[in-house]
Amino acid sequence: MILSLGLIILLGLSLNAIMIKIKVPSLIGYMITGIILGPFVFDLIDPTILSISADLRKIALIVILLRAGLSLDIKDLKAVGRGAILLSFLPATLEIIAIAFLSVWLFSITLIEGFILGSAVAAVSPAVVVPRMIDLINKKLGTKKSIPQMVLAGSSIDDIYAVVLFTLFVQIQQTNIIDFKSIIFFPLSIILGVLAGILSGLILVKVFKRFHMRDTVKVLLIFGIAFLFDFIENILKDIVPFSSLIGIITIGLTTLKLYPNLSFRLTSKFAKIWVFSEMMLFVLIGALVDITVIKDIGLTFVLLLVLAVFIRFIAVLISTSKINLNTKERVFVFFSYLPKATVQAAIGAIPLSLGMPAGEIILGISVLSIFLTAPIGAILIDQTQNLLLEKEISD
Repeated sequence: MILSLGLIILLGLSLNAIMIKIKVPSLIGYMITGIILGPFVFDLIDPTILSISADLRKIALIVILLRAGLSLDIKDLKAVGRGAILLSFLPATLEIIAIAFLSVWLFSITLIEGFILGSAVAAVSPAVVVPRMIDLINKKLGTKKSIPQMVLAGSSIDDIYAVVLFTLFVQIQQTNIIDFKSIIFFPLSIILGVLAGILSGLILVKVFKRFHMRDTVKVLLIFGIAFLFDFIENILKDIVPFSSLIGIITIGLTTLKLYPNLSFRLTSKFAKIWVFSEMMLFVLIGALVDITVIKDIGLTFVLLLVLAVFIRFIAVLISTSKINLNTKERVFVFFSYLPKATVQAAIGAIPLSLGMPAGEIILGISVLSIFLTAPIGAILIDQTQNLLLEKEISD
């Protein structure tokens, strides 16, 4: 394991330096590191690391969500509340429907397999989007109209929404039964997640104000609660719906609301943790990518993704149509809703493992969506933010 970590760090940082030189996001260098060291190329990552890959990626996602919550001021969302709500489900919904029917036509698969494919591909990658929106908030780019805050809130729920639908469609394909409980559980899981996050945030803030401790210890306590949330969600998933991800974000939101000075300090702590978390997250995503699938990818795969992206563009325009954004700002929101990586790497291979006839197609398009949208979306966000967003002038 030690050798593997050494290789990951050395190769990851080396490729990251090259990416910086050519003005390409670092995540691409990390993904390439994972592909090179992963089981489908040189197989130099210790199986122990790969066996806990899901847990390590979950920890990195928790870091992202805590940073998001600590940076997201609820009052900034009031002006764009409608936009954030629509962005949380409308782009994913329209993209899923479009992919479902297009894939039936292009690949002659069943409609339910098309919906499984759509829900696997539709989720926005929080690993790509959230750190960039936090960076925009810190730079005060687009914050006058709460654009990064809107994208942060909308994309966080979008991710959960797509995964819930994926699970539902897989269940229907396997059993031919529609479980309406899963549909009802989705909004309920968000509500319970918010309530648990608020309660935990209130308790943590009281403890932090009453007892003197280093900020590092506070970070560890917050991590402990976040890990507990994830455990509770897994234990209760068949009994009580509970979204640990929403709960984790809400802890940050509550802390920012009640103890802003501490929130700013903790944000810098989590930013430092993110440096290593980002590397491990994208290296492990890269390691999951089976590049042997790429040889079977034809033009129809690319055509499907291009058409899906066009539908997503229309959906983003609709979602942002009645809020105070100009054309350039709405285009930037679309760029922010392009990247896919985390969810596709995590669930893209599940249909194949379950023996679905369309499993190879779903895996192939999931892999292609990562390769095309993650780097292109990240580059567009990074390179156009100064052109498309207005910098807020401090008083």
